[in-house]
Amino acid sequence: MSLLLASAMGTLSALAEAPPPTVCNPKPAEGDLILPMPGDAEMVFRRVRVPGSGFWGDQSRIIQIGDAGGGIFEGLQRTQISGSFPVEKEDAWEVMVAKYELTRGQYVAVMGMDALMAASGDPEDQKLPTLEGRVLRDAFMRPLTFVSHQEVLEFIRRYNQWLFDPAHPERLTAMPRVDGAPGFLRLPAEDEWEYCARGGTSAVQAGTFNDRIPFSAEEINEYAWHLGNAKHQIRPVGLRKADAHGIHDIIGNAQEMTSGLFRPEIWQGKPGGVAVRGGSVSTPPGDLRSSLRAELDVYAWNADEKKVEERRSFNSGARLAIGANVVVNTAQRARIEKEYEDYKALLRRSMPVGRTLDNLVAQASVQLGSVDPILDRLMKENETLREPLKAVQATLDKAREQLDLAQRENARSLAQDATRNGVNLSAYLSRLERLAETLKTAKDLAAVSTRYQEQLAAVEKSVHELEIALNEQLQGYTDKIGTLGEYEQTYIEHAFQQLEGKEMTRRERLVLELVKLHAASFAEKRRTDGETWLTEYRQKFTGFSDL
Repeated sequence: MSLLLASAMGTLSALAEAPPPTVCNPKPAEGDLILPMPGDAEMVFRRVRVPGSGFWGDQSRIIQIGDAGGGIFEGLQRTQISGSFPVEKEDAWEVMVAKYELTRGQYVAVMGMDALMAASGDPEDQKLPTLEGRVLRDAFMRPLTFVSHQEVLEFIRRYNQWLFDPAHPERLTAMPRVDGAPGFLRLPAEDEWEYCARGGTSAVQAGTFNDRIPFSAEEINEYAWHLGNAKHQIRPVGLRKADAHGIHDIIGNAQEMTSGLFRPEIWQGKPGGVAVRGGSVSTPPGDLRSSLRAELDVYAWNADEKKVEERRSFNSGARLAIGANVVVNTAQRARIEKEYEDYKALLRRSMPVGRTLDNLVAQASVQLGSVDPILDRLMKENETLREPLKAVQATLDKAREQLDLAQRENARSLAQDATRNGVNLSAYLSRLERLAETLKTAKDLAAVSTRYQEQLAAVEKSVHELEIALNEQLQGYTDKIGTLGEYEQTYIEHAFQQLEGKEMTRRERLVLELVKLHAASFAEKRRTDGETWLTEYRQKFTGFSDL
């Protein structure tokens, strides 16, 4: 069956200019890292940089994943991203992920056609041996879906075995290494996947890392296959544009398996099936986002037949990554241990693993509270230490008071900032409402005479600029509400009491009503809803006048 794959690859190569694209790399690009596969197939990877040279951590690696406005399983999380391979002579590491989703052709190259036909739940795959030419090529370029999670893992195991065959050391020529030890193929971790999907360090530097999708909404059809343009039909890899790192289809087409079990909050909660990321050809375009995650029920209960089945999902596939062991030899372990002492003393306390994910001050208060029973026990067991321990207790009580004040002040500041965003938002809505009439008049005049085209263009430009400013204020507003909602209710109520006690304009009073309403909504649902909140602002301020 490798002859079939080679024939399909040759067909595509003959149609392209050098360097020729192939079934496995339809969009060759500078920087491609290519690993061989059986039958002249190949697996292509892209490098995504992670800043900092240290093994344990770096402040520049702290990122925020999730989406406060996303689904219930996409809560905001602060984490530290880490690369698997250090970059020689540079202050950076690298995450290495496949340029394309794993395809049927690549599966056949390693496992054989018979294995695909046995593993696949797709009736179309049973026709593959009868196909040829362009039709076969397109079939081989479709992402591998309709197979179980176990079949994907078995493919990875067999491909690793083929690469590591000691009789063929040349197969590992391009494989990245750590201290001479070659990496290996695996599924990406969830944080690796989302870091790459959001655009990595370059997106962090550009200020776009926290955007919902790594491209503008207007360009979504150019970068992603979704329900709107694919209608539940998985498409061949590489037909959409690559992202900034040269990765194709990471958003849309097939949702992609990751290496971890699905937990409600990524790192915590009940372990379930396998986490899949990125959405698919069944996802509405408005729902696509970098934070989108779902559970693949690896073992699914068939209620009709009263039996458990291995799930074979028509829109679930995989994208491989190259990983490495944490410890590859004793010398490297010694360096890690030495570096840890400095990390523990200087950096760890400021990293997400050493702090809460949401409210650092609140977490400190909880930790202080856990000390009380320990001190009580020590005083009972050691009468001679009672007085010194009482002094410690008094110091802790003062620290708690300071933390309480800090939480009150932080909550008040967030509520004030959200109100300021809301006031700006309402003002832009009022201006847009007035401009709508001006725009209508300008269009009517332009329809009568071309000499009014310049005036029309100026009005349209003003409308466009106001809409951009409005969206920026809405994003700031939802971010503030989401952060405020993480505080205890007593602090939120105190914050609003403080604001209500100040002299305010009529507009500010109306905005504060909405801020309170939306903070309560977030506290109940644990998610922001910018679209609904904007609608409520429109309703509140339609026809509003400051006079």
